[in-house]
Amino acid sequence: MKVALFVPCYVDQFYPQVAIASLQLLEKLGVRAHFPKQQTCCGQPMANSGCEQDAKPVYHNFVDAFQDYDYVVGPAGSCVYHVRKHFNIIEQTPAVQHVRTNTLELFDFIINVLGITEIPGSFPHKVGLHLSCHGQRGLHQANESEMTPVRDGQLRRLLSGMQGLELTELTRNDECCGFGGTFCVSEAGISARMGQDRVQDHVRNGTQVLTGGDMSCLMHLEGIVRRQKLPVHVLHAAEILNGVIIG
Repeated sequence: MKVALFVPCYVDQFYPQVAIASLQLLEKLGVRAHFPKQQTCCGQPMANSGCEQDAKPVYHNFVDAFQDYDYVVGPAGSCVYHVRKHFNIIEQTPAVQHVRTNTLELFDFIINVLGITEIPGSFPHKVGLHLSCHGQRGLHQANESEMTPVRDGQLRRLLSGMQGLELTELTRNDECCGFGGTFCVSEAGISARMGQDRVQDHVRNGTQVLTGGDMSCLMHLEGIVRRQKLPVHVLHAAEILNGVIIG
């Protein structure tokens, strides 16, 4: 199985430790992932800003970079969703269809392709799980509160199986953090208030470590945590899982 690691631009620039943790986690799970140096942004920021036609060359570069791999794995639901759903505006060649179909979010790949549903290890903290909108409602990685009161999802199950880890029961389980890509720029006040509400739900319910599978959302929430000097540590779930597995 030939696997490539897709590193989103904001992870590359601001959170390289998440990319490293993702690579090491895959290696510990028996997958030797490659990093094609031709890769750049998936084009989502341009598309979100209304310039999707201008993003077409970026889409083509993404396909060229990853078309020779069986799977493209990325630690970001929003970017993966963009590749799978928004690359429909370019010609649907076999290469484009292959990349769209086989670009998977990290935990989707671990659970659905590798068949791993439990990560051995201990993480004795109260952990608050943030469900990103793209991951939950776009990639269907977790139940939606408007459909069922049952709180379940792929990452939730992986985390809950770890020794000593207690998942925070939030008042509003799957509320948006307010990041929304360029929404946080064009509507900064609304975005910030949504993020503050999200963080306060975690604080009220005792979250010590705030995690999730999408670093863009976590970046937004971490900014609020830092500004308000709150006693909450923010980590991508790949950092937690990689940290507990002895390589």
